[in-house]
Amino acid sequence: MKFLIDPLNILLPILYIGVVYAYGKSFFKLSKPAETLKTPLLFILIIVHFIYLILRTVAFAHSPITTIFEIFSTVSFSVTLAYAYIQVKTKVRSTGFFILIVGFFFQLFSSLFIKDLLNVPEVLRSNLLGFHVVSALLGFSAITISAIYGMLYLMLYHDIKSNRFGIVYQRLPNLEILERMSLTATIFGFVLLTVAIVVGLVWLPKAFETFSYADPKLIGTVFIWVLYATGLIANKIARWQGKRIVWLSILGFIVSFFSMTIVNMFFSGFHKFY
Repeated sequence: MKFLIDPLNILLPILYIGVVYAYGKSFFKLSKPAETLKTPLLFILIIVHFIYLILRTVAFAHSPITTIFEIFSTVSFSVTLAYAYIQVKTKVRSTGFFILIVGFFFQLFSSLFIKDLLNVPEVLRSNLLGFHVVSALLGFSAITISAIYGMLYLMLYHDIKSNRFGIVYQRLPNLEILERMSLTATIFGFVLLTVAIVVGLVWLPKAFETFSYADPKLIGTVFIWVLYATGLIANKIARWQGKRIVWLSILGFIVSFFSMTIVNMFFSGFHKFY
């Protein structure tokens, strides 16, 4: 299957940049051909990326979660799939450029640096671990989308305050919708992060005879959970709204990205799988 995996690894960033270009041209240039083509191209990309992940899973006999760059590809797919769901659910198709470009960069770094591992520790083949990681990555994808909607909210807010009514004002949903979309993604990410933490705590003693709850990645994840829990409680009780909520989503993403990359690569213990 490697004869299929390697070409798809090269093809995926090309497909991503094509989809991002279509969404960008539709948003910034109001191109009718791009508007027509962007959604079919999005679903073609999702299908190709899904096939790629399945082929990797079958060929190497483990889920694509064993290195940071395998995880990057899975995150890219999760972000793209989550955006497609939001687009279908809300029928808002104007924000795709800003979200899918994140998926492109994740996949680009994955395609450039990914390693093919045939021999991995048996612990990485655990179904419980797979459920834990899938929950965590879907949660991270939701957190990413929440942060992007938060940044779009701030862009639109700044333009309105500056009395600039250009392409951002004309093409983006209003502030209320952007805030609601960001908050919805935050809640979804928080729930999945909670599931990932609970499953991870169940799996950890079964997977390792000796381990420490002081692992930096675990501490970072709990910190992110507490950050979001505090913000969501403040939203309900103290009526935090607007810029406070969107800044929470952006801060949560920054901490999550740092935990997923720098902490995972250089400081983590049992979370370091390569």
